[in-house]
Amino acid sequence: MYGLIGKITATSGQRDALIAILVAGSDALPGCYSYIVAADAVDQDIIWVTEVWDSETSHKASLLIASVKQAIMKGRPLIAGMERVATTAPLISHTKY
Repeated sequence: MYGLIGKITATSGQRDALIAILVAGSDALPGCYSYIVAADAVDQDIIWVTEVWDSETSHKASLLIASVKQAIMKGRPLIAGMERVATTAPLISHTKY
C-alpha cells in the first residue's frame, strides 16, 4: 500500500470552500482505500489530507481522472501553500463511516 499525508494552507477565509472542492473531487478513485480531509483544530486556514492507496501507481493515475483535474483547477486559486508532510507505507486499512 501507499500513503500520503499532506498539509494544505488555504488563502485566508477560503478553507471551507477549498474543503468542499477537495471532497467533491474525491468520488470514484480507483485503488483509493481512504481519502480523509480534515480541518485543523487550531489554524483556520489549514487542511490535512490523509490518503491510503493500493499503490503509488493508482495514486498517480488518479491525477488524470477528469473530476480530479477539475478539482485541482478549481481549487488552485484558493491554495496559499501545499506541503507533503509524509509518504507512508500503510500496513492495514479499514475505514468506518
